[in-house]
Amino acid sequence: MAASLRELRERNRSVRATQKITRAMELIAASRITKAQAAARATLPYTRELNRAVAAVASYSRVAHPLTTERETFKRSAILVITSDRGLAGPYTSNVIKMAERLTQTLLDEGREVVTYMTGRKGIAYYDFRRRPLEKTWAGFSDKPTYADSDAIADELISRFLMDPEDGGVDEIQVVYTRFESMLVQTPRVRRILPLHVVRDDAPRELMPLYVFEPNAETVLDALLPLYVRNRIHFYIMQAAASELASKQKAMKAATDNAQDLIETLTRQTNQARQAKITQEITEIVGGASALAEE
Repeated sequence: MAASLRELRERNRSVRATQKITRAMELIAASRITKAQAAARATLPYTRELNRAVAAVASYSRVAHPLTTERETFKRSAILVITSDRGLAGPYTSNVIKMAERLTQTLLDEGREVVTYMTGRKGIAYYDFRRRPLEKTWAGFSDKPTYADSDAIADELISRFLMDPEDGGVDEIQVVYTRFESMLVQTPRVRRILPLHVVRDDAPRELMPLYVFEPNAETVLDALLPLYVRNRIHFYIMQAAASELASKQKAMKAATDNAQDLIETLTRQTNQARQAKITQEITEIVGGASALAEE
């Protein structure tokens, strides 16, 4: 009984130490979510103006651009999968990978070749372990991305899209990421970024401002559309970062709550074991005293 009581106390101390760690990780994730949301909100004015500029050029110019031109046939598709660099984030990475696998299988069933790009060490390790090919990978910034990170990814994808299909170019590029809906809901999504589907504004001309494009609309599109693609990828990465931190906070909160339940159970078992030990000692003393009295 004494050994059992000692084991219960040691396990209780171990669980309490683990609870302190999970609680600290929960608080760290919560503080980083606030920063990630603030960074995402700071990009909204630029995103709105960029979208407005692209829509204006597309509406007035009617210029056919390589980034907006649909291919007649789709032979090869590229998928960018955004995962996390670290674990302890619940089902965050597994949900994204499942969505990417379903998309890959759908494209293969349509007779297309699939080229996969990956961000995040967890997704890279998953594909490497299963010996699945990856065209190019990026890692080290999943919870705190910068414009430099998203620009590097966008430049690689744009150059691959503009490449001739006979030389290994792709006909479309899709992104699998996690959309941050709220602190409780993060949804894996698939979005096509290339070729761009530009929504042209066909409102009456008298209600629209008059635009003059210098030196010409095609040159303006050459400058705006790559910026638009980079902005979209940065937006997806920022959404994924906030989703990762929210998933991590939920996972650590669940671990902290489970540790508290286990502590309460171990404390109750420890008290029961201690009471049983005391009762046994009293019984032995009373029994010994009775035996002496009878003698």
